[in-house]
Amino acid sequence: MNRDFLITILQSVENAKREHRNNAALKIIESPYLFPYLVKETFNVDDKLSIRAAWILEWICTHNGLQLLVPHLKEFTENINTVYFDGSVRTCAKICEHISIAYNDKKSHDIQDVLTKNQLNKIIEVGFDWLIKPQKIAVKAYTMNTLYLLGFHEKWVHPALADIIRKDIIHQSKGCEARGKKILALIAKKQNII
Repeated sequence: MNRDFLITILQSVENAKREHRNNAALKIIESPYLFPYLVKETFNVDDKLSIRAAWILEWICTHNGLQLLVPHLKEFTENINTVYFDGSVRTCAKICEHISIAYNDKKSHDIQDVLTKNQLNKIIEVGFDWLIKPQKIAVKAYTMNTLYLLGFHEKWVHPALADIIRKDIIHQSKGCEARGKKILALIAKKQNII
């Protein structure tokens, strides 16, 4: 019944318009027992309904924080490398950015207490994969910021990120160039490696 109810909610999401995502997210927040099913459905990657699940997961994480995701970080980080639909990759990249922001927040956040080194490394690994492989600009923009922030916890990340940005990213589009230059400047300012 629980998964079936979630599927009904997801099927009612006609498109990615804010109102549709918000309505579906509110139903899941009102029935938090549905959240584990939402995470699972996000990674049911061969079903196009997974795109809608990813939209709603990202909406909840963006507008309501990461609290509902925290107990599912292991499942999330172990499966983010499996998504391949553009809409799912973009939303997972944005969720990774939210995780990295919370992980680096000066205020205490649950993510700081529960995100393991292995989970951190999985986010970093998939981030570099997304930067190297052909992806939409939004995915690359979110990912550059994620890797920049997580680079404070893994020393090798900033030099590798700077190298990829210089050699490839800034030559892809105006948007990638602008974000790449911004991240390079931040790395230079914080690490003096460029």
